[in-house]
Amino acid sequence: MQDSSGNSQKRRFPVLLRSAWLGLNKSFRRRLVKHDLTPAQFIALRWLSESPSVELSQRDLAQLTSSNANNVADLVARMERDGLISRSVGKEDARIKKLCLTSTGLKAYETARNTAVDLQTEVLSELDDSEREEFLELLERVAMELDRMAENSSSATKKS
Repeated sequence: MQDSSGNSQKRRFPVLLRSAWLGLNKSFRRRLVKHDLTPAQFIALRWLSESPSVELSQRDLAQLTSSNANNVADLVARMERDGLISRSVGKEDARIKKLCLTSTGLKAYETARNTAVDLQTEVLSELDDSEREEFLELLERVAMELDRMAENSSSATKKS
């Protein structure tokens, strides 16, 4: 089946991107089981470990992970219960709780990070070095453009 531009339906960008994302997430989820983490928890731990000097709130984490506030609130509550993170009063605004990585959370992240790196290496092994670099550069450009489009769409919605 072809679309109006003559391209195969199977080669459509959204279909390919979604298929790649679902496959990657499914594989990552299976591999994270041994670390007792979900992909969402891993991503939150990654952001917190990569930003130790920055005060991140739940709202910041929601924005960084492209998630909604309710999902992040549940995620943070579970992670706090499991001892992966703690919450403390923000320096600038006492009403905002700063999310902090605990030593347990840092250890969990560092261990699971090896799993993530191994998966990335395995997935990208189908490409030679130059193809891998080009693929990642192109994917980064596409992601930046999609972020820009989403931001413009969000700004236009707020103005209406």
